[in-house]
Amino acid sequence: MSVLAQPQPAADTGVAARASSVSKIYGTGDAEVRALDDVDVAFEKSRFTAIMGPSGSGKSTLLHCLAGLDRVTSGRVFLGDVEVSACSEKELTLVRRDKVGFVFQAYNLIPTLNAIENIVLPMALAGRKPDDAWLDTVVDTVQLRDRLRHRPSELSGGQQQRVAVARALASKPEIIFADEPTGNVDSRAGAEILAFMQQAVRDFGQTIVMVTHDPVAAAYADRVVFLGDGRIVGEMTEPTAEKVIDEMKQLGG
Repeated sequence: MSVLAQPQPAADTGVAARASSVSKIYGTGDAEVRALDDVDVAFEKSRFTAIMGPSGSGKSTLLHCLAGLDRVTSGRVFLGDVEVSACSEKELTLVRRDKVGFVFQAYNLIPTLNAIENIVLPMALAGRKPDDAWLDTVVDTVQLRDRLRHRPSELSGGQQQRVAVARALASKPEIIFADEPTGNVDSRAGAEILAFMQQAVRDFGQTIVMVTHDPVAAAYADRVVFLGDGRIVGEMTEPTAEKVIDEMKQLGG
């Protein structure tokens, strides 16, 4: 894939998102579940970070709280210098629209819109026009050129996931949160999507935080954060699939 001229990566290597003493509790009494337990973690700008851990460790909960999609029970969450845990629902809507891209496990596509309309929807809602050159790069990378006029019901699960990934990348948000972004595509398509996400970070200064259960996917990241029972239990820089597998064995994942 050819690299198009894009804005230079931000020189700022500060923090794009962070959680401070964050806990998330569901239910009460005997039914109480502590999904996150006093979590402190930061994610740097212009880096690709993977979050891993055994099933039920709190990975997706942390991602949703960081993105302002779920409220924390206690603690504080920041996106850049905005404290999302203190925002009103109206303020949160604007922050998510203007600053965040999110790739959901369940796609969250609008069934009455075709693929290209779903991809540009966040920009349309914000009253912004897409960067046509960048949009073309995204569309071709996720191999959707011949499916742009099809609605979600006319697309396979893998194709719908590609639309969701393209939607998150197309607006070049300040930060992208991705929940198992390659979980419903074949290994070749998954590798292409992950390589493109990696390129978006390295060449264009994008910031990506990804939940994954796949050690191969995690190896595309610059850093891996490991969760266990709702707590940060370790991290790794310059990960390889083999090193991630060894760490997950220690965690029982």
